[in-house]
Amino acid sequence: MRDFVRRHPWAAILLAVVNVVLLSVAVAVLIVIVTADAGFAAGRPEVAAASQAAAANGSALLGAAIAMAGSAIGAGVAVAYTGAAALAAMSERPELFGRAMVVVGLAEGIAIYGLIVAIILVGQAR
Repeated sequence: MRDFVRRHPWAAILLAVVNVVLLSVAVAVLIVIVTADAGFAAGRPEVAAASQAAAANGSALLGAAIAMAGSAIGAGVAVAYTGAAALAAMSERPELFGRAMVVVGLAEGIAIYGLIVAIILVGQAR
């Protein structure tokens, strides 16, 4: 990775710009979701109740998305490190294959935990 960045410094700058743009769009969408229907239902209790229910459902779904995204990113980082270490260990001692795969599987379990939390939150949203 470092050699690629040294040969192509524009790629690192482009990646940083894309990340900043995606972050700003995500924050803008989050602000719109949180502040949606704040003044729409003034004086109309039935609309206000429906609006609050929709906002609660949206918040639960947003929480499910954040849980799944965070756990998937965490699992990806964990599998990257444990997979590299497992391959290095197996290149020296091939009999460590079973133990190495257990460690990589445990790292992948992080994504499964996030999926379970997301499923529970989606169930609460209905």
